[in-house]
Amino acid sequence: MKKYRKKPIVIEATQLTEEAFTCEHPSELHVAGVTYYPKERVAKINTLEGEMTANIGDFIIRGANGELYPCKPDIFEKTYEKAEE
Repeated sequence: MKKYRKKPIVIEATQLTEEAFTCEHPSELHVAGVTYYPKERVAKINTLEGEMTANIGDFIIRGANGELYPCKPDIFEKTYEKAEE
């Protein structure tokens, strides 16, 4: 098996927090294209692979082609670093 390195691209991401379900104006914290379920404290995302669930603490990522997907915090920390604005 050959080794490959991910190309350096800049993505947008936000971490799903409890505040997304409890704040007075949740639209400020919500990502367009994601459905939020306050009772269950989860968000559902229609991805290229089908519907996926993001839990509190997970990151919601918008990829290079505008696609959305969830990412667990430990994987996010290993894969991404903050980009300069």
